Amino acid sequence: MKKKFWFLLTLLFTLSIVLAACADNSSGDGEKDAESTKGSDTEDADAGEPKKGGKVTFAFTSPFQGILERGLYEGEDDDLILNFMMDSLVDTNDALEPEPGMADYVIDEENNTVTFTIKDGIKWHDGEPLVAEDIAYAYEVIAHPDYPATRFSNVSMIEGAQEYHDGKADSISGIEIVDDKTVVLTLTDIAPNTMSNLWSYPMPKHYYEGIPVAELAESDQVRKNPIGTGPFKVTNIVPGEMVELEKNADYWQGEPYLDGVVYKVVDASLATGLLENGEVDLMAIPSSQYKEIKELDNIKLYEEASLGYSYIGFKLGHWDKENEVNVMDNPKFQDKKLRQAMAYALDRQGMLDSFSNGLGELIEAPMPPVSWAKADESELTTYSYDPEKAKELLDEAGYVDTNDDGWREDPEGNEFTVNFDAMSGSDISEPRAQYILQNWQDVGINAKLNGGLKEFNLFYDVVENDDPSVEVFMGAWGLASDPDPTGLWKKDDFWNFARWANEESDKLIEEGISDKAFDKEYRKQVYVDWQKLVNEELPNIFLYAPVDVYAANKRLQNVHTNSFTSQVDTHLWWVTDAAE
Repeated sequence: MKKKFWFLLTLLFTLSIVLAACADNSSGDGEKDAESTKGSDTEDADAGEPKKGGKVTFAFTSPFQGILERGLYEGEDDDLILNFMMDSLVDTNDALEPEPGMADYVIDEENNTVTFTIKDGIKWHDGEPLVAEDIAYAYEVIAHPDYPATRFSNVSMIEGAQEYHDGKADSISGIEIVDDKTVVLTLTDIAPNTMSNLWSYPMPKHYYEGIPVAELAESDQVRKNPIGTGPFKVTNIVPGEMVELEKNADYWQGEPYLDGVVYKVVDASLATGLLENGEVDLMAIPSSQYKEIKELDNIKLYEEASLGYSYIGFKLGHWDKENEVNVMDNPKFQDKKLRQAMAYALDRQGMLDSFSNGLGELIEAPMPPVSWAKADESELTTYSYDPEKAKELLDEAGYVDTNDDGWREDPEGNEFTVNFDAMSGSDISEPRAQYILQNWQDVGINAKLNGGLKEFNLFYDVVENDDPSVEVFMGAWGLASDPDPTGLWKKDDFWNFARWANEESDKLIEEGISDKAFDKEYRKQVYVDWQKLVNEELPNIFLYAPVDVYAANKRLQNVHTNSFTSQVDTHLWWVTDAAE
């Protein structure tokens, strides 16, 4: 959901969604050179002391929507802008664990409370102080019956939030404002991932006051003149193309070194030239251009194991809007032998090598290798490229060629075809889709593109709304730091686009955030058992987890990346050519 869904759930902290439909921005374990590093910048020996002044250009390869409010945004495009503008009450460190950000916090498990105490000196960009009412207001907006986005699960654990959400109460009973800097939240329960899941971005109540919740996302305060508490503040917006930001001299962690940042939308195919010419200072690079970019003398690469993964999903049913549950009523792919055969038929390593320069790691379950909860490979079935195995499974399941036309029929002898949906937008979109289709065709499955590659918004519309023509689709998720699968995999999760409903899976997911799961080893075993189940049932074919590669001009210093973001401590960025 940070594209339309790229990080739509960093949004839903439980799982930061990124149905990026395998946008070509993955990078990983390919060749490295002396200019390829991981994590924090090791400055050039002659860089000298930090200098004040100068600007940098941060590039992204898709138009942004311009919903510049943490509680309302939908995708990675806006998220990257917000990273410069807005800080969180709770940060995620390099070990992917929660830690205090703008507020210190105390968890009282016995009384089911979380107390936030705002740190000193934090102001909104309009000069008003950050106060406890701004924290409470954010929860009230997200729980409001007219709230237009999908983050209620990040506040639903607060006592009284459900009643407020249902229109049965005028306020949220579990919120107590003690003073301007302190708010106490009473929760229905404290879970092992409470601090990762609880919404931690305040909203400027004084700035939004008087705007109906349903109209906030389209208001000038969000679209034209957004404010935050971060190191940079917006001065100019060219919708969908560019955002100019200047330093926030009153930033609570210290005045930024840079004078400003320009967030600019660029053509992905031009990335190498833009970096070489110095028109772009920092961006996540298209993996297809990795070899060219790593040879640039003026560029340093930063590589991070991604929290996301790419997959091919089966449409097993539909979303029942009335009852808000997934219903598995599409008989076409109910036989797991068929799904497993289609997995064995795919040359996943070939895809990674051919279209992403080998930058990534194959996965067998929906848990990225960087996660502490990942199952050991020996505990999972490895769906290695094995066309003969695929053919055997298809034969066993009754999918055979009964009329000698070269294509397999279904067990009833009817014509069997597979519609495949994928997104357009990069130079590898078409050849990668054809590669997948050819793999399936090689084992006798009559697979074809469903009306050709689809433009970004159309792709999401048909997948999200379970268009009857959608049968198999290519996507990607970007996950939050906590491994809880809630949000993507349960029967009542809308983002469970395969529409897979499995009682055992739901029980394991719930067990993973139970009181017993405060024991981390117990919790890990629960998630290992869950991965084994998903690996066997295979509602999706899991492809690979990328390793994100960021390219930074050597003039830019103090770049610090991790698996969660490329924008750590941007107030400490500085440029060597600044004219102090």
